Amino acid sequence: MTTEQVLSEFIHAHTSLIEPLNREAALAEWDLQTTSSEEAQNLSEELNKRIAMIYANPDEYALLKSIDAAQISDPLLRRQHELLLLEYAGSQMSAEAIDEIVTLEVSIAEKFNSFRPIDPSDADGQKLLSDNEIDDVLLESLDSDTRKAVWLASKQIGCNTAESVIELVRLRNREAKKLGFADYYQMSLTLQEQDCETLFGLLERLEAECTDVWNNYRAGLEASLRTRFGLSAQQPVQPWHHANRFFQEPGSGEANLDRFFEGKELEPISAGFFAAIGMPIEDLLTKADLYEREGKCQHAFCLDADRLGDVRVLCNLRSDERWMSTLLHEYGHAVYDKFTDHNLPYLLRGPAHTLTTEAIALLMGRFTKSANWLAAWAGADPAEAERIAAAAQRELTAYFLVFMRWCFVMCYFERELYSNPDQDLDALWWSLTQRFQGVSCPPEDRQPGMWAAKIHIATAPVYYHNYLLGEMAASQLLNYLQNTVLNGDAKALVSSAKVGEWMCAELFEPGATRPWQQWLHHATGEELNPRYFVGQLK
Repeated sequence: MTTEQVLSEFIHAHTSLIEPLNREAALAEWDLQTTSSEEAQNLSEELNKRIAMIYANPDEYALLKSIDAAQISDPLLRRQHELLLLEYAGSQMSAEAIDEIVTLEVSIAEKFNSFRPIDPSDADGQKLLSDNEIDDVLLESLDSDTRKAVWLASKQIGCNTAESVIELVRLRNREAKKLGFADYYQMSLTLQEQDCETLFGLLERLEAECTDVWNNYRAGLEASLRTRFGLSAQQPVQPWHHANRFFQEPGSGEANLDRFFEGKELEPISAGFFAAIGMPIEDLLTKADLYEREGKCQHAFCLDADRLGDVRVLCNLRSDERWMSTLLHEYGHAVYDKFTDHNLPYLLRGPAHTLTTEAIALLMGRFTKSANWLAAWAGADPAEAERIAAAAQRELTAYFLVFMRWCFVMCYFERELYSNPDQDLDALWWSLTQRFQGVSCPPEDRQPGMWAAKIHIATAPVYYHNYLLGEMAASQLLNYLQNTVLNGDAKALVSSAKVGEWMCAELFEPGATRPWQQWLHHATGEELNPRYFVGQLK
């Protein structure tokens, strides 16, 4: 047989095995995230281990490595070979190691799903706080003592899971080193077709180019918070004075965008918007789980269960701008999955990369801060929308700045965490939040493991940098879409089917047929260029 015939037969046998297993695992994951049941947890563990064992097969990996890519003329076949090599390369470990890692991962995820801290204001210690209720306090309360108590309560999940997360980091590192990598962080970037030196060079460039604008913003925010909470010059702004648990968003600004969503159902707004831009989602809304309840994951995500259209979104909606933005974000992921060409080979029926689907989701989530979008879809009076346009833009810029600095914390922390998990991680965490965010917790209020309260560190390792790369890609795509595809028509951006036509044809339908840099170059005529994102910051 020819090289291509050998590879084609292997891929056929592999996908016949992996496709139904992936669907079962996705459905089990959905059940776990929506119920936190022990049955769903056990099934999810079992299926993830079975899938991992398939990719751990050393003989199949040896076969894939023996195939000379230069002898593969079919570009779709060649790309499948590249992706399989990456998947198998990171999975060459024993059944015992897979069992250890997957069991611990699922256990930590379940602890996060079921965690609800005790409300500090409840004298009986019976009332539990959901994430939304914690967020409400940090957005609205003017009482520093109340904010502090709730903020500290929210960190308890980190204190409870930190040792397990460190154990998981050590296990991941152990297996990565067996495969010839310095640590799991370096391995993960390599298997994501990314490079550590290039990534952190880009982060350093962003930090240098945006330091002045960040310092100006931070000074203004500090003054505003001092006024809001009645702090004297001798009283420092504390982490609980910020608008959320990690200071990853700036909170409401002068435009007061929440008022446009008060008392409204968010699903019809999303459905109308996506239909108008040529990407209807009514069918996907019927499969969604959008409102909070006990035992359910308190975050938001999109899950493609079968790569054939069974796309599901989970949220915990409230009628405010943050959740409106989150809903648009998650359906940005969803339309990417829905409109990928389902005639592609199974292994190519998905986003070009994690950061490419994040780019689309982040782009969609930005629209709640667009005056044109607010007028078209949130019921804002056009004249009022025009009046608040500048303030809404300042809110978007503030979001970019705050989120960028938070991403710096996550990226540098994860790199150092995997480089040396035995160091003083609490000291590392607070040194990075101080350096990048200007945030430090008073020593008397610190508890070991607060850093582990961010779920991504445990359950989505070496992922967070893709949000920042996705923001940059989103700015680049937006520039091309608005100025080239729509000829500068800003209103068409939120109302024209040309948006969906271009996105589906150029971004979604190709699936994973190209590496992410080629995907972006094909769509915009250049590889990732941070100048569009930096331009929006300035």
